[in-house]
Amino acid sequence: MEHRSEMVEFNTQRFAAISDVHGNIDALNAMMDDLETLGIESVVNLGDHLSGPLAARETADYIMSSSMVCIRGNHDRLLTEQTAEQMGPSETVAYGQLDSQHLAWLRDLPATRYLGDDIFLCHGTPTSDTTYWLEAVASDGRVSLRPKQEILSEAKGVHSSLMLCGHTHTPRRIEIDNQRCIVNPGSVGGPGYDYDNPVQHIMQTGTPTASYAIIEKSAAGWLTTFRNVPYDRSRMVELAKNANRPEWKSALDTGWIE
Repeated sequence: MEHRSEMVEFNTQRFAAISDVHGNIDALNAMMDDLETLGIESVVNLGDHLSGPLAARETADYIMSSSMVCIRGNHDRLLTEQTAEQMGPSETVAYGQLDSQHLAWLRDLPATRYLGDDIFLCHGTPTSDTTYWLEAVASDGRVSLRPKQEILSEAKGVHSSLMLCGHTHTPRRIEIDNQRCIVNPGSVGGPGYDYDNPVQHIMQTGTPTASYAIIEKSAAGWLTTFRNVPYDRSRMVELAKNANRPEWKSALDTGWIE
């Protein structure tokens, strides 16, 4: 399940958590500029870096040259496990922009990671990169907070006081007991999507801003600040339009799936 890495030079007392950039380099640049104004240098990136009809190559070059601590998301895995013929439209566009070094980087990323013993990183849940940890999808497609016992069950075997996940693009923090919390920072580059697993449903934040979280350690526990950074979305919207992805265009432009 886990990938315990050697400690890297990383400020575990104050850092940014990001996820689901999905090739949106313009949103990522705006978010990183925001971090610079706050004096935060340490970043964890929870996966789904490149897949989508946007700027996969630019995004890969940026992240690979950065000092971010990265893990792999489900779409990263699909880019390396599927043939070009098997890929869906989001992977197809991204794959066409990437070369062997980008794919090798994705392939080598761990599915989960610890920073020390106190911080745990995953994309979906500790054992699955496709399962929603904090949200439940009903048979009619309605999305709600997942029952607490189900959330707790997914955390079995992880004793870190801070657990970070992405995947649903939905900023959220929940406490599962007095010692442990789970934080999803939302999506830097994809404020909404539609999906057919387990049934057809829509995830949308209602804001087109780049979403991330600032995490700080205090004597009382972990402090969480969610940030929403506006940026010039025009280039990304045009790329989605040119790729004939109206749901991406709508989400990027408004935060809603129209």
